[in-house]
Amino acid sequence: MERRKFLTGAAIAGAATTLAAPSVAQSKKEMVIVSTWPRDFPGLGLPAQRLAARITELTEGEIDVKYFAAGERVGAFDSFDEVASGNAQAYIAADYYWKGKHPAWAAFTAIPFGLTYTEMDAWIKYGGGQELWDEVAGEFGLKNFACGNTGVQMGGWFNKEINSADDFKGLKMRIPGLGGDVLSKLGASPVSLPGGQIYENLTSGAIDATEWVGPYNDYFMKFYEAAKYYYFPGMHEPGAQLAMGMNAEFWGGLSDTHKAIVQAACNEENARTMAETNANNGAFLSKLVNEHGVQVREFNDDVYDAFGEAAAEVMEEARDHSPLAKKTMDAVAAARAEIGSWTALSDMSYVQKRNRVING
Repeated sequence: MERRKFLTGAAIAGAATTLAAPSVAQSKKEMVIVSTWPRDFPGLGLPAQRLAARITELTEGEIDVKYFAAGERVGAFDSFDEVASGNAQAYIAADYYWKGKHPAWAAFTAIPFGLTYTEMDAWIKYGGGQELWDEVAGEFGLKNFACGNTGVQMGGWFNKEINSADDFKGLKMRIPGLGGDVLSKLGASPVSLPGGQIYENLTSGAIDATEWVGPYNDYFMKFYEAAKYYYFPGMHEPGAQLAMGMNAEFWGGLSDTHKAIVQAACNEENARTMAETNANNGAFLSKLVNEHGVQVREFNDDVYDAFGEAAAEVMEEARDHSPLAKKTMDAVAAARAEIGSWTALSDMSYVQKRNRVING
């Protein structure tokens, strides 16, 4: 190769490299994620951190995620306003925390006697749930995706036995969402506390009871040190959906490729969190019972009937809030009837018969 041609080619290549650098820099976006859970929090905090790291990994750093656990940048329940205002680009939370802003938010985490994980997943992805979620979130300048689920939750930790609906009267219990409103109808005093504050309130006696998630998550909270009665099943969260809520302007500024990656990362973590929870709940339930003397109790039918009556009132009140709330709650009820009919015919009937054959 002639020296002149080599130098000319090298100069062109060098110019191309020089020109490409600003383009790469311009395509890089910072994404600040705030969370409602403490750092390294088993079951909820760790999946949130995993999702944040996954977005950076899949975009090869083109979306540079900076993750802040509860209290590191803002308080847990300040996450919504931090993102809606644009001060942060996204939160990872349970959207029923925002029911005070609009009751329809609760439908995208869990409502009393609502959808299980498989039913929620089907409704969000193929039953019009995502479109309704977009409508609710859009009113607050947000765009939300499912990014985890905890399945059917336990009914809670109590420092006394629950034998009738009357046992809830005067009970101070940490339980957010519409489930808290149900217990209020029964005479309880529901309290909404972020995860990092529950243990101290339970052990100090500031609250008498608490719900959290299930054995895997609850084991690390050490609730058994203050309450030995562990009731099931939880009517309040039959399939608690976790969410990533993004500032709509930030979301709109992403390329189609980056949007697809963020959504794919959320879908991946949605399935992974549920699988992780299912894989661990049985083992950690055994540890709670055998190592810490926890007494697992089932809510009796009378208590559950009282839950049902109170839940019907709560849902009617939620529907009366606004046309959008009614539209959302009616959609969940329709999904529960349609998708739930298959759940009853397939999963429920199979598990019942399997247990009969195996356990006698």
